[in-house]
This record gives sequence, structure tokens and C-alpha cells, in this order.
Amino acid sequence: MRFLLTLLRPFMIVGALAVSACATHTPTAPDIKLYVFHCGNIEVRDVSVFSPGVNQGQVKSLTDSCYLIRHPKGDLIWDTGLPDQLGSKGQEFYDGLFYMSMPTPLQAQLESIGVKPQDIEWLGISHAHSDHTGNANLFSNATLLMQKEEFDAAFGGNPQQYGFVPDSYSHFNATNTQRLQGDHDVFGDGRVVVKRAIGHTPGHQMLYLDLPESGRIVLSGDLYHFTSNREHRRVPSFNFSKEQTLESMERMEQFLESTGAQLWIQHDKEQNAGIRHAPEYYQ
Repeated sequence: MRFLLTLLRPFMIVGALAVSACATHTPTAPDIKLYVFHCGNIEVRDVSVFSPGVNQGQVKSLTDSCYLIRHPKGDLIWDTGLPDQLGSKGQEFYDGLFYMSMPTPLQAQLESIGVKPQDIEWLGISHAHSDHTGNANLFSNATLLMQKEEFDAAFGGNPQQYGFVPDSYSHFNATNTQRLQGDHDVFGDGRVVVKRAIGHTPGHQMLYLDLPESGRIVLSGDLYHFTSNREHRRVPSFNFSKEQTLESMERMEQFLESTGAQLWIQHDKEQNAGIRHAPEYYQ
């Protein structure tokens, strides 16, 4: 027996090393981090503009959210909120229908986690309304990800007819844009995917994330502005196309069901209160 063990010992050592090497080199998911930023407050003086015929004259408070996705292949900022220049004092818009303020500048929030806007490689805009492009000019070095229809409206001859404010993204070189015509896998690994969901604007889009620990999350853009509108499939009066919006709602609800993903509604103040914000993160 002693002779047999002596004979087999080299093979046992090699086997143990092989098992150890396999354990050490087991493939792991990419190290992705998701940061959530508070990008403004919105008081709506008549919330029925979001749900025609319902809750007329009622006031509702919304939030505005921006996100940073840190991926091994680069950084992506998703939406840029209200402009930092609004400050905490804020301002009224659209004949007093909205009162908007930006208490904490997005640039300061980024710098608090050691990120400089000029170093971010990608900018995804759910759509070009000014509460999503307010600080877009901070990221003029980034490659802009935008559906072709949204690009044509935003950089075309009359962006104002879509409710866009071109000064908020005027520093962009339009040639530094990926004009999308459908879903787009940003980093090629299926973990950060732009999802086409047109209707709110000509080229509205959403963002799907598959995080190693926190699971699957979809960032809503303005497909919905708050939970009750999602429950009742209500379409805001100012949407570009009610028909396309309803089609996008149906398609995205099917996607959420099939993937088991959470939907984070970017303007929903009540839901947003339960989400961790920077410097904390999800991964």
C-alpha cells in the first residue's frame, strides 16, 4: 500500500493543482456598476396633462433621474436631467404648468465619485426633451446614442415643434453619433442594451441592464412618468404618437414579463425614494 501511494502521489498532486486552477479561473460576470443621481425636482400644477381626463387640476411632485453605468469597456451616462444652472431656486415653465429646480448639480455628483464628465465615453439619451438633455453639453466628448428618428428631429430644421431645446445639446458634434434603428447592445455582451420604444417622441428609447448581483433592470425614459399611468396605460396629451406609445407599452410589458426585469420609472418620486443613490451603487 505504501509503495502504491508513493507511486500515485505525483498524479494526486497534479490533479489537485488542476482543480485549484479551475477554481481560480472560473469565468465571472463583468464588473458592472450602476449609479443613480438625483437630477431635479418637477412640480406639476395639473397632472392631467400626463393622464388626460383624470385628476384634473391636481398637483403632483415628480423627480428626475440620471444614471451612470460603469462597464469594463467604458462608461455610459444615461440621461442628463434638468440643467445645473436652474439651482435650488428653480423656475416656472410652460405658463406655470411646471415648476422645476435642480438642487444638486449633476457635475458635482459625478465628481463626488471621482468621475469627470469629459472622460465618459458614451451618452445615451432616452429622448431629447429638456429635462433629459439639461446637462448634455457636459458630455460633448462622448459618443451620442440616439434613434435615427430622434436624431433627425433633434438636429433637424425645427426641433422646437417636438418640444426640444437645442441649446441644451448645442455643443455636440452631430457626426459623433451612433444613429440607431432598433435595439443596440452597447458593449457587445448583452448586459447594457438600448431598447427602442418610440411614441413619446419620434425616437424614444429605454435602457436594459443585466447586473451580476442586482439582476435585470429597465430604465423607463418617459414611456411612463409614474406608476398609476403604467397601471392604466395612460398616454400623456403631449406625446408624439398615442398609437406608437401604446404599441411600445405593450411590447415593453411583454419584454419585462419574459425577462423578469424590474422597471425603474425615472420620474416616479415614490418609487425613486426606495432606490439607492450615489455614492452608493448597484452591481
